[in-house]
Amino acid sequence: MAQITISDMTFGFGEPPLFDGVNFNIESRRRICLLGRNGSGKTTLLKLIEGELEPLAGSIIKSPQLKIERLHQQVPPETSFGKTVYEMIIDGHGEAGRLIGEYHRTAVAAAQNHDEPGHLEKLEKLAARIEACGGWSLEKKVEATVSKMRLEAEALFDSLSAGLKRRVFLARAIINDPDVLLLDEPTNHLDVESVEYLEKFLLASTQTIIFVTHDRAFLRKIATQIVEIDRGRLISYECNYDEYLRRRDAAIEAELANNQRFDKLLAQEEAWIRRGIQGRRTRNEGRVRNLIELRNQRSQRRNIQGKAKISIQDSQQSGQLVAQFTDVSFRYPETEDNIIEKFTTLVLRGDKIGVIGPNGCGKTTLLRLILGQLNPTEGGLKTGKRLETVYFDQLHAQLEEDKSVLENVADGYQTIIFNGKTRSVIGYLQDFLFDPKRARGPVSSLSGGERNRLLLAKMFAKPSNMLVLDEPTNDLDMETLELLEELIADYPGTVLIVSHDREFLNNTVTCVYSFEGDAKVKEYAGGYDDYKYHSKPKKPESPAQKKTDNTKTKPKTEQKKLSYNEQREFDAIPDKIEELESQIAKIHADMADPEFFKSQGDKIAEKTKLLEELETQLENLYNRWQQLEEKYT
Repeated sequence: MAQITISDMTFGFGEPPLFDGVNFNIESRRRICLLGRNGSGKTTLLKLIEGELEPLAGSIIKSPQLKIERLHQQVPPETSFGKTVYEMIIDGHGEAGRLIGEYHRTAVAAAQNHDEPGHLEKLEKLAARIEACGGWSLEKKVEATVSKMRLEAEALFDSLSAGLKRRVFLARAIINDPDVLLLDEPTNHLDVESVEYLEKFLLASTQTIIFVTHDRAFLRKIATQIVEIDRGRLISYECNYDEYLRRRDAAIEAELANNQRFDKLLAQEEAWIRRGIQGRRTRNEGRVRNLIELRNQRSQRRNIQGKAKISIQDSQQSGQLVAQFTDVSFRYPETEDNIIEKFTTLVLRGDKIGVIGPNGCGKTTLLRLILGQLNPTEGGLKTGKRLETVYFDQLHAQLEEDKSVLENVADGYQTIIFNGKTRSVIGYLQDFLFDPKRARGPVSSLSGGERNRLLLAKMFAKPSNMLVLDEPTNDLDMETLELLEELIADYPGTVLIVSHDREFLNNTVTCVYSFEGDAKVKEYAGGYDDYKYHSKPKKPESPAQKKTDNTKTKPKTEQKKLSYNEQREFDAIPDKIEELESQIAKIHADMADPEFFKSQGDKIAEKTKLLEELETQLENLYNRWQQLEEKYT
C-alpha cells in the first residue's frame, strides 16, 4: 500500500502551473530522487508533501499516523541563543524535550562543579518528571543519533560550519523516527567526508527518502527511483541515473518528432483554409472543426525548455606565472595555530585546480592567498601580473535581494558590452534561461539554482582570465552543470574551484590541493578519483616482501640540494620571466597596430626575429626553472 497518494493535483503561483493534474504514488522504503530544471517545482513538491502548502486542486492523501520530516535547502535563519548541539537537537520536542535538555545541562554543570550543592537534588526531581512523561526513550534516541552523526554534543551551534549545522538539523529530523524523510539538497555545504558519511547513513536507513540533489555521484549511490518534474508533469523512472538519461533522451527525441509531424499537419490545414472552402460540404465542415481542434492543441503545448548558452568574455592573457608559494605558512592575528603550514607550489596560466578539505579547514583562505588578498605569515609568495579575476561566492553575497535580476547584472543599464559588441541585457539573460518577465522580477523570488545561474551571468558579463569558483554546483540543474563543465574545460585562463561534487571535480580539474590535517596542504595530479587512489594508505609490506625488494632494488642516492649559485639562479628566474613577458607583450602590441606592416621590410624582419629570440629565451627559462624546482623539491 502507498504511504502517500497524489491524485489529480494542480498547484502553481501563476501561469503555467507547476503541477497540472499530476498523479503519483509513493511506496514505502523507496529512495526517490526528484530531478528537474531550476524553478520547475522540486522544493515546492516537498513542501506540498510535508503539508506546508496545499494543492489548488486535487488531493494528497497520506497514510494514518504518517510522520514526515524535512531538511530544508538552506540552514534556517533562526538563532540558537547560545544553545549547544545537544540542545538544538532536542529543541522542539515538547515538554519531554524541554526536561531532557534541562537534565542534560544540569548533569554537565554537576560534572564540572562537583562541590556546588543542589545539582544532585535537581537531577533527581528532573529524572522523576522525565519518567512521568515517558521521556527516557527520547533521551536514548538523542544520545544514539549524536553518536551516529559524529557530532560534539557540547559544541556551541553558532560556532559550527554550514555543513555541520545541516548535520545537526538532519539529526533533529531523524530522532522523531519519521516514516518519510524529505531532503532538499542535503549535500550543500558538506565536505566530501561528510557526504560519504551521509551516503552510508542513508543506505542503512529503512525510511522512505525523497530527495533533491545536483550531486550525480550521490544520486547514483542513493536513488532507487527517479522522478522527473517536466512542464507540470511527474514522470517516474524505475532505474539508475545513467539508464534514466538514455530513456529521457529517447523520449525527448520521440516528442520532438511527434511535434514536427503535428506542426507539418497544422501548416497544411492552415494553407488549405486560406485558399477558401470548396463548397459547404459536410466533409469540409468537419475539416474546419478538426483545424480548430489542432489550433487548440497547439496553443496548450508546453515546449521543452532550451539549454542555457553560457559564454565568457575574451580578456588579455595573464602572465605565465599566476602564483608561486615557497614554504608559505598562514595564521590569522587572533589565532595561535597555523591554518596553512609550509606549503610550496607553483600556479601557472591555464592550470585548473580543485581545493578540497573538511568544513572550516581554510580552503577560502588558500584562495585569498593565491589571489593576493592575504599576505603569508611566513614564507615567500609571488603573485602574477595582468590577472583579471571573477569570483563566484557560494553564499551569494554579491547579489542584492531587493533589486531585480536585470539590475543585479547591469546596474540599471539596458545594455552591456560583451566581447566588444553591445548586447541587450534581456537578451543576455535569456541565454541563462531568464525570460523577460523573470528578468524584471526581484532576486528574492528566485530559487537556489536560479540564484546560482544569476551569479554566473553576473560573473561572465565581465572579461576575465581567472575564474575562482566557491561551491559553484550547489542547486544547479544537471543541464546547466554539464554546460559549466564544458565551459571550464575550454576556458583558456586559470581556474580555482572549491567543491564537494566529486564528479564535477573529475570532469574539470587537472590538479587537487587537499587539506590533510595539522595545517598541511598536499598537491595531487589529476581529478578527485586520482586523489582518492594516491591518498589511500599503503598496506605495510611483510618481512618476506621487504627482503625480496631489498635484494632487487639498489639503494637510492641521496637527493641533492641546490648549491649556493643554483639557489641564486632559481630566485632570479621569476623576475627574468616577468621582464621577458613584458617585452614580448610590447612587441605583440606593436604588431597589432595596422601601421606596423606598412613600415620597411627590414624593420618588420628585425622585430619578428627579436620576438622569436625572446620566446626561445622564455621557453628555456621555464625549462631551467622546472629543472631546478624538481631538484629543490
